Amino acid sequence: MSETTPLTGGCYCGALAYAAEGAPLFAAQCHCRECQYFSGGGPNYFLLLPKAGLRWTEGRPARFTKAELEGAVTRCFCGTCGTHILTELPGRDQVVLKVGSLDDPARYGGPAAAIHCLDRQAFHQIPEGLPAFDRLPPR
Repeated sequence: MSETTPLTGGCYCGALAYAAEGAPLFAAQCHCRECQYFSGGGPNYFLLLPKAGLRWTEGRPARFTKAELEGAVTRCFCGTCGTHILTELPGRDQVVLKVGSLDDPARYGGPAAAIHCLDRQAFHQIPEGLPAFDRLPPR
């Protein structure tokens, strides 16, 4: 994936659109229970991107933070059609961009790892040979 060509995408109804510049820092599939809620039951395929490179080109997202959780993330989604676009991480300079929101999801190229596999369901598939972690890989 070229870091000079911005990633573009948006929601299902077209009310939200974005452009994201900067090289992806990580590509993975997440099996955590929270992602299962937002994906409809499967793993969530995502790119970790520099927060500073993201700009909204159409509309502004609705946001949800489950405040009673320590270190809760903020989910950004379309308030009209409900498409989940990204997750903001507290205290981090990156965002978690959902691959399904890309105009060209093929640019994702596939995950480099499977994370939060402790919450994985029996029907979730992890490609053979893909590094898998109970929670997160070491930094």
